[in-house]
Parts: sequence; C-alpha cells; structure tokens
Amino acid sequence: MSRALLLETAIAIGFGLGSVVFVEIVRDIYHVTSHYWPPLLRWHKLHHQLYRKDFSIINPATYRKAQLVNDAPEALAMIAAGALLFWGTQAYSTGLGLLYSMGFLGGAIARSQGWLMESDLTHKPGALDGRPNPWRVNRSYHWRHHFDETTAYYGGHFTVVDKLLGTSLSLKNKTVAVTGASGTLGQALIDQLRRQGAKPIALTSSVLESEGEVVSWSVGEEAALRSVLQRTDILILNHGINVHSDRTPEAIEKSLQVNALSSWRLAELFFETVNGPTHAATKELWVNTSEAEVSPALSPLYEISKRLLGDLVTLRRLDAPCIVRKIVLGPFKSQLNPYGVMSAPWVARMVIALAKRDIRLIIVTINPITYIAIPLKELISTLYFRLFSRPQR
Repeated sequence: MSRALLLETAIAIGFGLGSVVFVEIVRDIYHVTSHYWPPLLRWHKLHHQLYRKDFSIINPATYRKAQLVNDAPEALAMIAAGALLFWGTQAYSTGLGLLYSMGFLGGAIARSQGWLMESDLTHKPGALDGRPNPWRVNRSYHWRHHFDETTAYYGGHFTVVDKLLGTSLSLKNKTVAVTGASGTLGQALIDQLRRQGAKPIALTSSVLESEGEVVSWSVGEEAALRSVLQRTDILILNHGINVHSDRTPEAIEKSLQVNALSSWRLAELFFETVNGPTHAATKELWVNTSEAEVSPALSPLYEISKRLLGDLVTLRRLDAPCIVRKIVLGPFKSQLNPYGVMSAPWVARMVIALAKRDIRLIIVTINPITYIAIPLKELISTLYFRLFSRPQR
C-alpha cells in the first residue's frame, strides 16, 4: 500500500471517528438545553422519572412514552447535525456519524413501541460499575446525573462537554472535610467550597473560628475522626509542615508523620467508609502533595516527606475504591512559605475549577517544567507499581 493511500485511509478513519464525536457533542448540548429550556424540559423530566436507583424501570408505559418525546427528538437533533456535517464536508466517511445517529433513532422508536425494552448502556439495570470514568461515560458516571445532581454530569458517551462546562463534578450539598483548615490554603479552599454550595468541615489542630463545623484532631489520633469521615463525601488532605533547614531526629519524625504518614492513615480510614457502588460513584479523596516531588524546595525534609506522600498516593490509587485526585501545587504565599508568589485564594479557585472538570492530576504552579515532570513521573511510577506490586487478594 502506497504512502498516499495510507494517508488517505487514515484521514478517512479520522473523519469518520470525528463525525461520531461531533454528533455525541450535539447530543450533550441538546441534553444540557433540555434542562434549561422549558419546551424541552417538560419532556426531559419524564425521562428522569423513569428509573429506580438501580436503573430498573418503574413504569413500562411511561418508559415507552419518554422514548418518543425525549429520546427520539434527541436522536433527530443528532441526525440533523450529522447530515449538515456530511453535506458540508462532502466526505463519505463523515456519513458514519449520520448512520450512528440513525441507530439512536431506531432504538428510541423500537423502545417506544415496546419492541425493545433493553435500554442503552448508561441506563442498564444492575449494580454500578465501580468508579466514574474520566473520559468515557460509564454507568457510575451517569448515575450521578440521575440521583446525585441533575444539573451536572450531562455526558452521554464522552465527557468533553462536561469538562468544558465544569459539570464533571458537582460540589452542591456535598460534605467536604478539609485538613489543615486553619492554614492559608485551607481557609481559601473552605471559602471556595462554600461558594460552590458545599458543606465544609474544618479539620484542624489549631484554634479556628469558622461559620461552619470545626473538628479538632491531632496527628497520631486519626482514628478519632472515623465518625466524621463516615458522613464525608470528599476528604481533602491539605495539612503539612516545613521544618526548613532542621535535620534533627525530631524534625525527621515530625516531617514524616505530619506530611506523609498521617495523610496515609486518614486516607485508609476514608477508604473504609466507601461502602458499596453508590459510595464508589460519589465519594472522593483529594491529596495535596507538592511540586517538591520533582523539584527542590530548599528544605530537604519537606521534599523527602512530600515525595513519600506522592508515591503513596500514586501506589494506593491503583486499587482505591473511589476517585483519588492528586493536587500538586507550586509556591503560594502562606504561613509555611511567606515568599510564595501565588495567592492562596487564586490557587484554591484553580483547584476547584479543575476538579469540577474531573482533572485527577491537578497541577497549579508558575513553573512550566512541573507540567511536564509531574505527569511523566506519575506515568513511570504507575507503570512500575503495576509491574512490581500486586493488590491484596
């Protein structure tokens, strides 16, 4: 096969797959519109009334009607978009998106007439399939749209539109526990969480006056927080210390305990509260490490302890029962680092904005090298851990 033919084939395949992605994006836009435009919202509400929490159908007659008034028009919008793309490109391969859309219409009509009661994959009855997928919609991802927050998680097959809109994660009414809550970043995170409609719990070892709930705890006494973690949807591990140039045995012990081991113990306690597939779909752990994982911080014990924490998170999230987000931050101005160049409120806004777009490796820094070095380190470490370690049976 000549190079020209190979290139032509590759382009045709690209156009074909692109046309499928295009009509899926149109479907998601139609879905979002259905939640806000009254003429469509009227019929889309019917779709949300169809299912029990295991996605079993409540009323077959209502199910058939919803297929006709909600799913079929959605498929027609996809067909119209696919036809326009096919006409505009004059490329036969883009007809794949049109055929794909016609399949949706055929399925909706068949279900509306009772010829087919098997639903699409994201509404298939039964137990949820583990953690929500970050790029392709699985049942756990879509379950949250029906039973966690209807104004988020709109994606039908891909999560692109949700990532653009910031609807891949809803913090509304979520109970979010934040360690290091008396620190500069901790306070900024709590403020941003309140703005998002969350219910933050400040976990602190210091005296803290706050409008919301404050829970005192100490390193080494993590088990005392078990009851708090039971009712927590998202745990943000944000506490830490910096002993700077100190290298005494006491400084080593304190750095390891505060910066790494206490976070590991709290993470394991939180994982124990993830009971069943519903919790796997909605509970999350966020861990604030540092770009000191890959670059000097002029504080050896800070670097050592943060690298340990970073590796523990990378290793543990291979088998974690819920979503784990790793937060890697550059120098922001705080009590630990009065020379930081970023403001804590800005950093907190960026962390929340990226989490809402389901970014699971959140990097906020002014150092461009970190945006290359951290993902590369994560990739290498993940492959190494997968090859040379095994989950407990």
